[in-house]
Amino acid sequence: MGFRKKQTKRPVIRQNLGIYIHVPFCRQKCAYCDFYSRSGCGEPMMDQYCQAIKQHFSDYFHGNSPYDIDTVYFGGGTPSLLGAKRLCGLLEALADKACLRADAEITVECNPESVDLKFFKKLKKAGFNRVSLGVQSSDDGELALLGRLHTFAQAQQAVEHARQAGFDNISLDLMYGLPGQTMERWQQSVEDILALKPQHISAYALKLEEGTPLAESRPVLPDDDAQADQYFYAVQRLEEAGYAQYEISNFAQPGRRSRHNSRYWDLSQYLGFGPAAHSFFGGKRFAFVADTQAYIDGVQGKGELLAEADEVASFRRPGEYIMLKLRTVDGIDEEEFYRRFHMDFGPYGQRLRKYVEPGYCLYENGVWRLTPKGFFVSNAILVDLLPSAE
Repeated sequence: MGFRKKQTKRPVIRQNLGIYIHVPFCRQKCAYCDFYSRSGCGEPMMDQYCQAIKQHFSDYFHGNSPYDIDTVYFGGGTPSLLGAKRLCGLLEALADKACLRADAEITVECNPESVDLKFFKKLKKAGFNRVSLGVQSSDDGELALLGRLHTFAQAQQAVEHARQAGFDNISLDLMYGLPGQTMERWQQSVEDILALKPQHISAYALKLEEGTPLAESRPVLPDDDAQADQYFYAVQRLEEAGYAQYEISNFAQPGRRSRHNSRYWDLSQYLGFGPAAHSFFGGKRFAFVADTQAYIDGVQGKGELLAEADEVASFRRPGEYIMLKLRTVDGIDEEEFYRRFHMDFGPYGQRLRKYVEPGYCLYENGVWRLTPKGFFVSNAILVDLLPSAE
């Protein structure tokens, strides 16, 4: 009589996962924005969109899914335009279907004119714990030029309402290099933002994207030297105020880095939901169709859902890692690079070495990192560096 060998189940290896939910609705598109969004949508379309997102969750999460969700980010578009009830419903649906960690960072982007104290209180009660407000400038003239619908006074009130509701992790966005923006006006915006005492500040250079109303108006932007002066001023002033730079455009108080955005710079996995949402999951990059109705139809099996999909081959990942990590102040640790890719970083280090003496790059204790001066011209450095990474 034979004996059947007892089968033993292998333990499931848990993996952390970030979730991005793209909310494609705006009251009015900003003059500079080329992200996918649509204006003029009514309540029925918003409800259909939310139902599609909830249904889409089921395609990835079920009882034995090995993923622990540690970051959730609602971006847009204008997520706050959905209203608190819909946003809370989406978060609740995700928590019902997936394993949402108790310490997960849960962020919602908001525009100042679309929020109030009641809105923030509902979100805080539902589990949201981080707010990102698009302020962009403290100058109302600059805000109007950008097509923003709020004034700086409304931004100040939005910050106060978020704080009153119990949010202690608030991020504010700023933009420099605006048409006609003087150094004095930029400095005033930085000071006005600091006066609001957020935990995190993002400072982005304006990019004129083809096809946007602002680009078509052919405005005169500050020249490269003026933009460099604005950038370096922000880096120095924010550091003095206690905000450490941890990525080209991002500054945070101790312990307040954006955990979700950090995933993108570390090649960690994330899943995007919604029209035009991108993902890096299971060794593949993919994006869904950039059309709200087409996305809803695709989730329901009535049309094509994927817009693009690309398997990230192992030989390409070192190049991606280099490109992303050099955006951060952490830089690239040679030993960590070898452990991750079983490759010597030496050839890349040789190419980076020429940037040390001019002050664009630092090499300390086996770690390569760009300086703020290097961050400002990082695209040119990466163009020079990455051909050797392929």
